[in-house]
Amino acid sequence: MSTEAEQQLLHHARNGNAEEVRQLLETMARNEVIADINCKGRSKSNLGWTPLHLACYFGHRQVVQDLLKAGAEVNVLNDMGDTPLHRAAFTGRKELVMLLLEYNADTTVVNGSGQTAKEVTHAEEIRSMLEAVERTQQRKLEELLLAAAREGKTTELTALLNRPNPPDVNCSDQLGNTPLHCAAYRAHKQCALKLLRSGADPNLKNKNDQKPFDLAQGAEMKHILVGNKVIYKALKRYEGPLWKSSRFFGWRLFWVVLEHGVLSWYRKQPDAVHNIYRQGCKHLTQAVCTVKSTDSCLFFIKCFDDTIHGFRVPKNSLQQSREYWLEAIEEHSAYSTHYCSQDQLTDEEEEDMVSAVDLKKSLEKAQSCQQRLDREISNFLKMIKECDMAKEMLPSFLQKVEVVSEASRETCVALTDCLNLFTKQEEVRNFKLEQEQEKNKILSEALETLATEHHELEQSLVKGSPPASILSEDEFYDALSDSESQRSLSRLEAVTAHSFEAEGEHLGGRKHRMSEEKDCGGGDALSNGIKKHRTSLPSPMFSRNDFSIWSILRKCIGMELSKITMPVIFNEPLSFLQRLTEYMEHTYLIHKASSLSDPVERMQCVAAFAVSAVASQWERTGKPFNPLLGETYELVRDDLGFRLISEQVSHHPPISAFHAEGLNNDFIFHGSIYPKLKFWGKSVEAEPKGTITLELLEHNEAYTWTNPTCCVHNIIVGKLWIEQYGNVEIVNHKTGDKCVLNFKPCGLFGKELHKVEGYIQDKSKKKLCALYGKWTECLYSVDPATFDAYKKNDKKNTEEKKNSKQLSTSEESDEMPMPDSESVFIIPGSVLLWRIAPRPPNSAQVRLGFIVALFPGTCRVSPGGMETDQASEEKKRLEEKQRAARKNRSKSEEDWKTRWFHQGPNPYNGAQDWIYSGSYWDRNYFNLPDIY
Repeated sequence: MSTEAEQQLLHHARNGNAEEVRQLLETMARNEVIADINCKGRSKSNLGWTPLHLACYFGHRQVVQDLLKAGAEVNVLNDMGDTPLHRAAFTGRKELVMLLLEYNADTTVVNGSGQTAKEVTHAEEIRSMLEAVERTQQRKLEELLLAAAREGKTTELTALLNRPNPPDVNCSDQLGNTPLHCAAYRAHKQCALKLLRSGADPNLKNKNDQKPFDLAQGAEMKHILVGNKVIYKALKRYEGPLWKSSRFFGWRLFWVVLEHGVLSWYRKQPDAVHNIYRQGCKHLTQAVCTVKSTDSCLFFIKCFDDTIHGFRVPKNSLQQSREYWLEAIEEHSAYSTHYCSQDQLTDEEEEDMVSAVDLKKSLEKAQSCQQRLDREISNFLKMIKECDMAKEMLPSFLQKVEVVSEASRETCVALTDCLNLFTKQEEVRNFKLEQEQEKNKILSEALETLATEHHELEQSLVKGSPPASILSEDEFYDALSDSESQRSLSRLEAVTAHSFEAEGEHLGGRKHRMSEEKDCGGGDALSNGIKKHRTSLPSPMFSRNDFSIWSILRKCIGMELSKITMPVIFNEPLSFLQRLTEYMEHTYLIHKASSLSDPVERMQCVAAFAVSAVASQWERTGKPFNPLLGETYELVRDDLGFRLISEQVSHHPPISAFHAEGLNNDFIFHGSIYPKLKFWGKSVEAEPKGTITLELLEHNEAYTWTNPTCCVHNIIVGKLWIEQYGNVEIVNHKTGDKCVLNFKPCGLFGKELHKVEGYIQDKSKKKLCALYGKWTECLYSVDPATFDAYKKNDKKNTEEKKNSKQLSTSEESDEMPMPDSESVFIIPGSVLLWRIAPRPPNSAQVRLGFIVALFPGTCRVSPGGMETDQASEEKKRLEEKQRAARKNRSKSEEDWKTRWFHQGPNPYNGAQDWIYSGSYWDRNYFNLPDIY
């Protein structure tokens, strides 16, 4: 109930009677009258408003100042959620706004309409002032957060993060350290856990390029950072009406739902509630949002497959509606990107899982101590009852008390250890379970969506397909349903059985041929001393067209992709180390570069060699076998003038290192390859991390580059095909010259399929030469001015080709874009640098082999000519042996040591690399690990 003094205070504050307000405040200070300075009016003219609200709204500066000096709450809220700062800003009272800010008015308070003070004002000057103060206040909060993380003040840190408008959890100090960095190097584990649960990013780096893990003190802190790579808050479902653009229908209104990293749109809201009649959806993995400053309602989403979707917020929505959508999309995109990554667990994470035997032993020990404690307490109580009758038992009584106390202490220790063990296991298992559930949910939805989108296309292909031969390679039809998949596999089993029967008669002869090949080192010596190399494998490859990867993946829904064992039919019958040797197919380009005196011409040959290195991947959709840790492969080619050694130096992540050198000491070619795989639903992208280095010893030059990104399309349905895209920068570290090659991605109609273009530039970025061609065929060089003139006229030619294509009635493949009829248009004045050698007609079944010097540990010793079933069993045996060896090393705390390579900085660009240690060709193969 408001008093008469409060009614007078409200009245005088509203009317600006400063003297009367001052007298009332003085009497209140002397306790002559009882009144609340923050009282709220109950009449129609001041309902829900305090005296400070009224004085600010009507612009009575003296009254406002007196009220604030008397202790009025500066951030008090009225019934509409407005603070006095909201009211002063709304009416444009600049002096009052400055006065309220002097008394620490909060600029981040949001009223009932979802607006802050800067958003309700119409004065640009006041808005700018409030934004500046807001930034200052935010920075003060960030400094408090950083200080709390440094000092380990968990209570203060929690209070800051739980504020209605918390500071940025990823803010940084002058050294670039985030609060997580500060907690890591001060070993404040509780602060680190709280920061991670609040969304702190453990992958951010400071100005010294260090992550929090690099600064972590102690094993427990490192475990916390490794075990919590990214912890996202629970995502909320976000939905509402949005206009969506369409190529044919223009803008149409949909009810859009954002849930679990997937954006879906429906015609009506009830359809979204029951999840029926969905008009479309898009996974937000690596999605990026863009806006236009000229339109406050429009925004675009660029998805992982480079498709762009336009949306528009209805004009009758709240002013912040677009911002809300952008924030929600950003959160769901980060969520989907994180849980779609297929990084394998490290050895340390696997070892965190305590065995059930250890848990059982710990529990049994605690139960035994508990039983003993019960017995001792019973005896103790019995002695207490008898103590009054026999005082002479006092010494034995005290002794029994000591026994009971000791048993109690042991029990407490045992139960504490058991509880800690169970608590740790529960946290680890819950975290892993949550990760797996989210991955399974997203992958299951992705596979279901893909199957739905392609169902009609698959059925039409089946109906229109003529009968196919059992192992035909000229035609390919998808396995489209359960029955089709089973029939396909049944045909394969029949063919396999027939093949086994047919080959059984010649098994002895084939073994005899293989043993002869091994005895002679893989080939027969010619009269000139150069060995003859085999040109085919002992047995041809099966056609993968009789297999459906969908028939396998559909049975693996809910399983982790990294744990799925794929049939060996999807592998090429060679190791990844053997695939690396295909880099050297066009070694003559290196020899030619070494013989040239012009550095530009040498750069041309080196660029051609870099392009030719990836040419062998065309139509090579089979995955090579993953090498075992410590596996090696050597290749000696006297006819091509080089020798090469490679080693699998790391298993998690898989890294292969190689070192080749010219037999005439004219070059050294070395590097390491780490294929970073990303699964995009319809395709798999392999980003080959690692530096490639070529040294021309006669000219004392070194060239470095990184290979382009490789992408395999249609891994679920359709015909597999490969494209290379991305920029490759080849640097001559002696002259400063650079060659920048652009491997173009395939366009909508396949016009840019396989194309490579680029320039050779000097250190001042002057264009010295232009290069163009296709990485699957050839590479030409031409004068840069001529090339630029050709590119300008190319647009006109493109339009003419489009018009001619529109008149054609022939259908093109929906699965792989077809390039133009001509292969490469040769610009007048061009010089051919490289052209690929034609492949054999049966190249799909035959793979070229190379002569090697066999020794224990080389991948050529591995059984590669077995039948499919035996090969699968052998693959499983090797994987289990490698897994057991890794566990044994972990138990003995023994680190794996590479034999022929060591890790260190690249001598030319400083990047982390694997360097050849030497002494391999001395043939001193002692103390080699048993990996087979």
